[in-house]
Amino acid sequence: MAGKRATTPKRTSPAAVTATDEAVSTAEKQRENTSSSGFIFVKGARQHNLKNIDVKIPRDKLVIVTGVSGSGKSSLAMDTIYAEGQRRYLESLSTYARQFLGELNKPDVDFIEGLSPAIAIEQKTVSKNPRSTVGTVTEVNDYLRLLYAHVGKPVCPNCHKPIIPQTSQEIIERIIQLPEKAKVQVLAPMARQKKGTYQDDFKKWKSQGYVRVKVDGDVKSLEDPITLDKNKKHDVAIIVDRIALAPGIKKRLADAVENALRLSDGLVFVELGDGSVQEYSEKFACPTCGMTFAKIEPRMFSFNNPVGACPRCSGLGSMLTFDPELIVSEVDQPVYLSGLQNVPGFGNVNSYSWRMIKELFRHFGQDFEAPVNELDKKFLEVLLLGSGGEKIEFNFEFGGGEDQDFQYTGKVKRPWEGVFKTVNRRYMETNSQMARDYYAQFMSEKLCPDCGGKRLRPESLSVLVDGKNIHELSDFSIREIMEIMEGLERTLSDQEKQIVKDVIKEIKGRLSFLVNVNLDYLSLNRMAGTLSGGESQRIRLASQIGSSLVGVLYVLDEPSIGLHAKDKMQLIKMLKKLVDLGNSVLVIEHDEDFMRNSDHILDLGPGPGVHGGTVVAQGTVEEIASDPASVTGRYLSGNDCIEIPLERRQAGGAYIEVKGARENNLKGIDVRFPLGVFCVVTGVSGAGKSSLVNEILYKSLARAINKAKESPGKHDRILGANQIDKVIDIDQSPIGRTPRSNVVTYTKVFDDIRDIFASTQEAKSRGYTKGRFSFNVKGGRCENCGGSGFLEIEMHFLPNVYVECSVCKGKRYNAETLEVRYKDKTIDQVLRMTCEEAMDFFANHPKIKQKLKTLLDVGMGYMELGQIAPTMSGGEAQRMKLAKELSKPATGKTLYILDEPTTGLHFVDIKRLLSVLQELVNRGNTVVVIEHNLDVIKAADWVVDLGPDGGAKGGHLVAEGTPEDVARDEKSHTGRFLRKVLGI
Repeated sequence: MAGKRATTPKRTSPAAVTATDEAVSTAEKQRENTSSSGFIFVKGARQHNLKNIDVKIPRDKLVIVTGVSGSGKSSLAMDTIYAEGQRRYLESLSTYARQFLGELNKPDVDFIEGLSPAIAIEQKTVSKNPRSTVGTVTEVNDYLRLLYAHVGKPVCPNCHKPIIPQTSQEIIERIIQLPEKAKVQVLAPMARQKKGTYQDDFKKWKSQGYVRVKVDGDVKSLEDPITLDKNKKHDVAIIVDRIALAPGIKKRLADAVENALRLSDGLVFVELGDGSVQEYSEKFACPTCGMTFAKIEPRMFSFNNPVGACPRCSGLGSMLTFDPELIVSEVDQPVYLSGLQNVPGFGNVNSYSWRMIKELFRHFGQDFEAPVNELDKKFLEVLLLGSGGEKIEFNFEFGGGEDQDFQYTGKVKRPWEGVFKTVNRRYMETNSQMARDYYAQFMSEKLCPDCGGKRLRPESLSVLVDGKNIHELSDFSIREIMEIMEGLERTLSDQEKQIVKDVIKEIKGRLSFLVNVNLDYLSLNRMAGTLSGGESQRIRLASQIGSSLVGVLYVLDEPSIGLHAKDKMQLIKMLKKLVDLGNSVLVIEHDEDFMRNSDHILDLGPGPGVHGGTVVAQGTVEEIASDPASVTGRYLSGNDCIEIPLERRQAGGAYIEVKGARENNLKGIDVRFPLGVFCVVTGVSGAGKSSLVNEILYKSLARAINKAKESPGKHDRILGANQIDKVIDIDQSPIGRTPRSNVVTYTKVFDDIRDIFASTQEAKSRGYTKGRFSFNVKGGRCENCGGSGFLEIEMHFLPNVYVECSVCKGKRYNAETLEVRYKDKTIDQVLRMTCEEAMDFFANHPKIKQKLKTLLDVGMGYMELGQIAPTMSGGEAQRMKLAKELSKPATGKTLYILDEPTTGLHFVDIKRLLSVLQELVNRGNTVVVIEHNLDVIKAADWVVDLGPDGGAKGGHLVAEGTPEDVARDEKSHTGRFLRKVLGI
């Protein structure tokens, strides 16, 4: 959960458990008073930094939980209320089911009354699996596959003519046309990529008189036992007959074909002597070229099923292949200095490979010392890709030195394989994983040459609905697919409508929910891993709205992430719709529009970490705004605000320019990024911001300056890269994925802390070195949990959870290590300090103090030193990275790129963050931020606004200039909202 250490709840002492009758009766009275009052009543919440608080949250309302970062919002909403709802659900399951799920610890709270079944919609991306797309996540793909299986019209992938059924007579005539004496096997396919052992089937076929079967490509006798793995998918076919074609054989062939068709429900395979197989069907076949189709079924349209997936790329749509630009990266140098010398096998210019290349230069009359970009283009093509069938004469001369016993001179004439084919062959032939890992740096993701990124087999792509195959349909935006479905209902025949009316209804219903949460610009083919946290959260929200549940408690973690001001009201309407259905909606949020449209606000604080955990104010937006104790209220009332800069930095003559940006939906635009200023890139969701900044700007500069191997997005060129000396992308990806990664390990503070503990008198007397205080190596750590302090429990259909180690009680170390103390603190107690507390504790250690100060500067003072990476939000991970960069010596001329750094930040925290970013610019650096937050946009020196809308309607440069310039632009949606905050 965002910003919270995943610790086990505090154990209640035996004395407290043995409560007096008076205390029990008091608790019972409290329960009676609150159970029917229309509230969720939380009594004595102490989870993490919560200070034994009592909270009454109105049911069936839109309630906002707000407060500064680290004030306890997630501890209350997620780790107490939702966690208790989840725990109670697990307790309702049978004992048998619970033994597979483990136990969830009870949150540290006295009791919670009025709790409904709870659903959490958190800030987690859907999936990084390359097989996961918007269509698969929303399950729209499942219904599209049904649609294509039932009303799709197959066409021949070769001649594009409609596929029509074949009769058994037509199949026999085609086989008879094969050359005389050709040997064929007639097979009846009984299973294609299906699981099972087929033991009963084998017995049945044997009793019917069949002798052989073909299983997974191997011929088996039914007389022998055949053992198959029931958990693996198999291809099974009966060998009906083996025939040598000759005059008079037609009747026998006809019997075999008809038997095969009968056995396999209209399918027959004919295997020729060379091993090739011709497939025939009574149902579908091309009358011109003989192309036949197997039975059209839903799995044929799934790229996650072998029946439908492209065989070349296994349904991924892309392949890891050697990239010419990564192998020959320095085209202004001779070929032996172009980067090829770094590839295995080409390191020594006197090697066999280089002798061959020199002979190639001689044969074509090219200068071996000439830069690669000055070589003849046709020769360069031969050098890199091979000479094909053309044979080239190579002269070899080996030996002749004093220490060599032989000398050989000879000539050979043969085709030249080509550098890329040579490298690829060596990569495929090596058995060394180390060598494969080294080769990988010269490889990049490329579209599959067979399917062109469409993921499916040609047969699957040849089934059309309304003239479009399933990939073409999924490439449209969600709003466009909605329109296509509307038109489809008018063009289908009455019989087809009857078959798929429910399917189309489901598709339209799911798409309409995505439209309602402002995701109409996405396509179903969009990779789930490329979605922002806000987009993935809204996809889950859409599915929950579609389920139409009543009486549920929804807990959302900042649904406004990634949402432009233009789209916020639509999302708020969706949340209110959930309330109108009879649900309670609890939202962790900092956005002002969400607060002003809520029914109730719960403001926690007053500060972060140990300074928070109490209820500062509670009530309507007016009541919060009028409460002098509430920091949030001061911003809502206007008594406090994030100021507009008195003077903006002028964009000078130095720019980095991106020319012809065409990645994703970008429309070939030219964009300037002035250097030495604070620049914000904005626009509605799906406008092309990430494509421009993350895919093109960052990757191009990283490749040019940092020699990174990443391939940038599509664009013509980038100018001005020589004006900066470093580019740093501070994104929201986790700093680690296990409990071993935490604040001190990431910032390298732990090295210094372990040095201090190792230098204590107690450690020296025991012979303990620095390594004794590491939880990543054996010696001082707890071996039950391997030094992580937690045990991960597989929850199967629920997210995995971490539970405290029962041996070390979450302390990570064994008892002997914990006997060593510094200033009367064990290393575990130090790891449980907040950064703010640690600043005072290590006041006499400048190196540690300096690193911790940067964490405080970016608003992370509330975090514990040992807070584990899996519990950090994306915004916290990003600020951790920012703090790490701030702790490094300033060089100037650095370009920093941040993607929505305001994620999880309160008004107070945004103010602090802006001062940090402005300080980076004051040091001579450039900061480029992708952001929707108007307080950040108004503080910028330069704004690049993309749009005007998302998806196909986006990708244009709408406006650029100062915030005032953008605010005056009538075409800019961002400008419309900026006018209000700038007072224009």
